[in-house]
Amino acid sequence: MGTPTPAAVETPPAADSGWQGALQTAIRSRDELLGFLEIDDGQIAAIEPTSHEFPLLVPRGFARRMRKRDPLDPLLRQVLPLAAERAPAPGFELDPLHELAAAADGLIRKYPGRALLITTAACPVHCRYCFRRHFPYSEQTAARGNWQTALSAIANDASIAEVILSGGDPLSLSNHRLADLIARLERIAHVTTLRIHSRYPIILPERVDSGLLEILGATQLRVVVVVHCNHPNEIDAAVGISLAALAGAGASVLNQSVLLRDINDDVDVLATLSWRLFHAGALPYYLHELDAVAGAAHFQVPHEHAQAFVIALRQRVPGYLVPRLVREIPGELGKTIVG
Repeated sequence: MGTPTPAAVETPPAADSGWQGALQTAIRSRDELLGFLEIDDGQIAAIEPTSHEFPLLVPRGFARRMRKRDPLDPLLRQVLPLAAERAPAPGFELDPLHELAAAADGLIRKYPGRALLITTAACPVHCRYCFRRHFPYSEQTAARGNWQTALSAIANDASIAEVILSGGDPLSLSNHRLADLIARLERIAHVTTLRIHSRYPIILPERVDSGLLEILGATQLRVVVVVHCNHPNEIDAAVGISLAALAGAGASVLNQSVLLRDINDDVDVLATLSWRLFHAGALPYYLHELDAVAGAAHFQVPHEHAQAFVIALRQRVPGYLVPRLVREIPGELGKTIVG
């Protein structure tokens, strides 16, 4: 599969609003991030990724939510490359979900009634546990050929009712490009639902600008936005505004988290996260067990611990705030509920 290409760290051209500028000034080195947080590099076994490894990328707005002088900060641990990434781990693969076997021209079809578009390689942040950290974006991006091959495949399969925009992060597209893609999906009669998986409303909430809200509010498709937030400290006032704005534009807003060792493997943290998401306008949806991607073994939480957290969470919050504990098993026709 290879390693991330330069496209995996590209940022969108300055066009729509201030969020592109925030990406242009993002932190891109270990020393800069540790210096920003006033952490001595001797306090933590951090590494500087080589040109062949998954790069570091952290917007300053997200870094400002981290606790200074705390090498164990749960937001920092999600994005800081550690020496543990280079340790071999049996069972951890470059393509843990076997997506390439189901991919063609940037379109991934694994589940009945749904198709996933790899829209772009760009993301607002590089999470170290990302299951696509080794994905060959230069070979599998639907944007090549102005979407035409992928859109033709969707149009020729009447069983596809929902199109999922993924990446990378689909909100890395400019509003103009996103509006064009959605308009073309609207012209496919059997497509009724648009799902957008994005970390932007959490990492760079300014991405949820008036242009994006106008696009989502105007489409005839039913819109679901699935955001990705792992820890309550990720949610500040600006994030709350972004989530409320998405809901106000008519989108159903859900959250999925990944259970991560030493970050959110604590029932108090998970309960607080559920409540903060709810008050911000998003419902907890999935709590994922870690995908076994090479370089992320140090984040793994034992399955029996994950089950215990969910059982305890059911005793702490209403049922509608308990995310489903799931695991992605290659070859299965959906997420597997495991707790």
